[in-house]
Amino acid sequence: MQPELHFKSRSAKVPHVAALFAMLLLSGCASFSPDGGLGMVADLSSQTLKKDVAFVRTPEESEQIDARVHRLLRRRLDVEAAVQIALLNNKGLQAAYNELALAEADSIQESLPPNPTFSISSIAGDGATETERQIVGDILALATLPFRTEIARERFKQAQLRAALVTLRLAADVRRAYYQAVAARELAALLTDAQSTAEATARLATKLGETGSVNKLDQAREQVFYAETTADLAATRQEASSARERLARLMGLWGSDLDFKLPDRLPALPRRPATLPFIEADAVGHRIDLQIARIELDALAKSLHLTEASRFVTMLQIAGIDRKTKDPDTPPFRERGFDIQFQIPLFDGGEVRVRQATETYNAAFNRLTEKAVNVRSEARDAYRSYRSAYDIAEHYQREVLPLRKIISDEMQLRFSTMQVDIFALVTEGRQRLASLRAAVDAKRNFWKAQSDLQTAVNGGGGGGAQDTPTPGSGAQASGAGP
Repeated sequence: MQPELHFKSRSAKVPHVAALFAMLLLSGCASFSPDGGLGMVADLSSQTLKKDVAFVRTPEESEQIDARVHRLLRRRLDVEAAVQIALLNNKGLQAAYNELALAEADSIQESLPPNPTFSISSIAGDGATETERQIVGDILALATLPFRTEIARERFKQAQLRAALVTLRLAADVRRAYYQAVAARELAALLTDAQSTAEATARLATKLGETGSVNKLDQAREQVFYAETTADLAATRQEASSARERLARLMGLWGSDLDFKLPDRLPALPRRPATLPFIEADAVGHRIDLQIARIELDALAKSLHLTEASRFVTMLQIAGIDRKTKDPDTPPFRERGFDIQFQIPLFDGGEVRVRQATETYNAAFNRLTEKAVNVRSEARDAYRSYRSAYDIAEHYQREVLPLRKIISDEMQLRFSTMQVDIFALVTEGRQRLASLRAAVDAKRNFWKAQSDLQTAVNGGGGGGAQDTPTPGSGAQASGAGP
């Protein structure tokens, strides 16, 4: 522990100390922003997502948001409407905006001058009284105020970018959940038709078996296909229900709002895939988590310089003193002076604090470098996955499904001319069903890969991986009240 040194002086000119503290009080004019710091988040959301965000803090604002959400729910949901509902209605996202407002409060507090301390003491005895008043201020905190204010601004900008990152991640998760829900719905419709056909075929095989036209082996094959299709349909319906519930959670819906309508099939593929020759540069320039790391490095650099500048002095206080003495035997007199306190760096010269600040800065620099390398890799991988998913889905739409239709038409024609039997036609129908299911999966994988590509460029990493929990993905029940 460093020893403290006190220096006292009495002078008739020290009232200027009180004037100094009065000036400090007047300089603390920091104020809160009207939107809780959401301006940057709203701008990034508008530019990147083409969507609105809102920080709901009053009953009137809540009613406006509810009315807008209900308007969006009146029609069949597309993916853009689902994202907009989530950005307005997800309570986890609102909690992230509350944390942003708290970060603004912390930033303002760090930017305020130190409060002076006022003390008064009175001693009486033998008819004499002595009254002393002091006003004490932290000169070191005042001297470093501009540096601390600048660091606080950097930290608040970090908090704004974190809120924007949470917003973008929520939008990406809504897109993935939407495509999963619609794809499961489309697959369930396919399997429903397949189950009806399999049931009719199994009954036909049973009747033909009674006449001796179909052996037991063929009958068993048709019956087991019907049983397997029934089980597959039940599993697909459960998957569709779970996917819909996840989408509802992300959109923050419950009660009567759970009756939202989804389309029967996924959107068609775009005519051609996006060409992104500068995908790495785009990711490095736009990734919000990379911007957060850069700001963290800048803030730590300023903190390191501040630590180096104040390494020898950790406490410097000045007090203005006004003492008044009354004695029955002598006329009253008044003394004015000041008291300065600071520590002498005999044992701790600040080496530990400087070393800690230096290593913290170096660690942040290494993390930023690593993140920049990873961002480039994630962007390349996401784009390759996107192009591969497009090529596969487009191959099914352009080659596989048209060929399957030709085969089906030819089998129908041959069946009508009695060149093939009903079971050959059924076998071809099963093969076509497998192709249709694969085509739906490929199309779903493409749309999810497109969402992952957007995420890899804008922030949060690719492949659906999450570094932080997604708002609304926890235990919020979709079928119960809040």
